[in-house]
Amino acid sequence: MPARLVETHPWREPLATAAGLSRREGALALLAGAGDPDAHGGRWSFVACEPDQTFVGRVDDEALFQRLRDPAYAGGGVVGLMSYDAGARPATGERGGGWPDLMLARYPALLAFDHRERRVQAVGRGIDAEAARLQVRRAAEWLEAATSVAPPPPPCDRAVEEGSGAAYEAAVADVIARIGAGELFQANIARAWTGTLKPGRDPFDVFLRLSAERGAAYGAFWRLGRRALASNSPELFLTFDGDSGRIETRPIKGTRARDPDPVRDAALAAELIASAKDLAENLMIVDLMRNDVAQAARPGSVQVQRLFELESHPTVHHLVSTVSAQAADGVGPAEVMEAAFPPGSITGAPKHQAMKVIAGHEPPRGPWCGSLFGSGLGEEARLTASVLIRTAAFEQTALGWGWRALAGAGIVADSDPRAERLETEAKFRALREALVG
Repeated sequence: MPARLVETHPWREPLATAAGLSRREGALALLAGAGDPDAHGGRWSFVACEPDQTFVGRVDDEALFQRLRDPAYAGGGVVGLMSYDAGARPATGERGGGWPDLMLARYPALLAFDHRERRVQAVGRGIDAEAARLQVRRAAEWLEAATSVAPPPPPCDRAVEEGSGAAYEAAVADVIARIGAGELFQANIARAWTGTLKPGRDPFDVFLRLSAERGAAYGAFWRLGRRALASNSPELFLTFDGDSGRIETRPIKGTRARDPDPVRDAALAAELIASAKDLAENLMIVDLMRNDVAQAARPGSVQVQRLFELESHPTVHHLVSTVSAQAADGVGPAEVMEAAFPPGSITGAPKHQAMKVIAGHEPPRGPWCGSLFGSGLGEEARLTASVLIRTAAFEQTALGWGWRALAGAGIVADSDPRAERLETEAKFRALREALVG
């Protein structure tokens, strides 16, 4: 029978530990943001490398989530990435793009950092107790590999926009006209930037720069083969607790840029809280997520627990709401993901039509606004999935590490194209500074 063992060690900084493993295959860092360890997403960080099983590739529409049900991945310690385009395909049709639908890796050894108790757990899994013990030892050895995490200089010379600000404003205007014609209520339209890291520089350098001063609740670095991801996402897609059956999702809608002047910054936060447009935008997505979650939930169990909460991050203020439910009998992590993917906060309403409109204005998104998820990393029965906003995707070529990053805004009937363009620039600011300074 499969075994799981845990060994407790003195506290080490998870970012320093991740830095020591960052060039190894399958290097993984899921880091809780700085601040209150009891805040949402704030207690646990996870670090690992060298998975024993991986899957990278396309899966057909009917089997999109079948890998999540595969017994080979059912034992916990699993990390996965679902691309936005894989989930949007039923609405958009086949669109190509170079990023795989699904990436999965199983980690028999990992380190779990408990920020509340200030201790580290070396976790090992195996076919029996001895195999699990060997994995615990392997994880414990990683603690000795910790290295300096001083932020390196910017790894990239420039960020080049795909298109232009004027083209983005024209796309926003088109969506506003479609909303006025009754085609949809809201769509999230994005801009993209690309670049190439300098010779000898690595995607982990970007993650170090993101994490050093402005780590987000769902900060993540993942390297698998010739692809890597650096994410500074503040947004939870969903959690699912297999023991209690609780489902929770926390959509973000409504944004204001931060201001270095405290008085002006407070005024911007107050403006966001009072904005009828932003409140309506948030409420539309809350309703959409209620509908999505209900497909996997017991009838009558879906609740809006918090509405329009202000969350302040280093570069932006956001409005965040929380929707919860109890899973229906027989529902597991795969069914919960399938019911709600792609996240409604980055598609629009109605979701199917919004994804069609998005496809008319954007090339394939790849991992951006897909989801990075972990299953059984800390608690065996728990799935946690983030929305991949504030994220750069990297691919290694003969020219070096190329990257692509996007930022979007939710377009509604009374949107102003220029204001929406400025919102995307505020959202891209932290990544731009991490990439090019």
